[in-house]
Amino acid sequence: MNARPGTALVTGASSGIGAAYAARLAAQGWDTVLVARRAQRLDDLARRLRAETATTVETVVADLSEPDDVARVARRAADDGVGFLLNNAGINGYGPFAGLDPGLMTKVLHVNVLAVTALARAVVPAMLERGRGTLVNVASQLAFAGSLPPDPLPERAVYGGTKGYVVTFTRTLAAELAGTRLRVQVLCPGLTATEFHRSRGDEPVPGREQSVHEEGGMPVDQVVEASLAALDTGQVVCVPGLADPAPVAGLAEAERAIRAAARRGGS
Repeated sequence: MNARPGTALVTGASSGIGAAYAARLAAQGWDTVLVARRAQRLDDLARRLRAETATTVETVVADLSEPDDVARVARRAADDGVGFLLNNAGINGYGPFAGLDPGLMTKVLHVNVLAVTALARAVVPAMLERGRGTLVNVASQLAFAGSLPPDPLPERAVYGGTKGYVVTFTRTLAAELAGTRLRVQVLCPGLTATEFHRSRGDEPVPGREQSVHEEGGMPVDQVVEASLAALDTGQVVCVPGLADPAPVAGLAEAERAIRAAARRGGS
């Protein structure tokens, strides 16, 4: 391998999509900065990636619901060597809104909204100055399920709202950065075969080995493959498993129609 592509920073790297994405990037020659709460899991993954890919792997143990930890990771992300940011860390806080613990609700907002935004803000200026870079924010198909009732879907008002933010934030940022050489994507997986549903996010899933929740879902490698393929073709909204892109194109059409109606109404 000749020149390295650079350094990729991956949050939520201790399991699931984050761990699989980090492994794929390392296989492509990226040095990686792995960020998550579980030190043992990060250390295990780091040792494996170093052995398999001979890349440089750094681990950062951080809880992105904590402002000080977000600031610390943001400082690392702002390094001009970071050319790829995967904002993957997320927690769900599922449950009836009226009974949701305020502390858990705050954690969901901090991890899913504030950390995503702060880390994106940390990397974009250096990427623009360098003239290249990639930002992938992980949302969820539940961002598009606001009108659907629970069962079989979870009770998810706060989680769905945060992922709706990630979709709108990323699409709007991509439009703002159009014409630059930055690649911006929002990855919207559906049910994925990870351990995500085994915890509401107040505490990480225990144990050193990754597991899969009982619901199963799409294999993580397929989600990562879909994201990388969409980056190659310039797709901003990537929905793994969606064969027909018409629904995504319809989002923009619906937005234009709503705005046109507002203008006709004199707003």
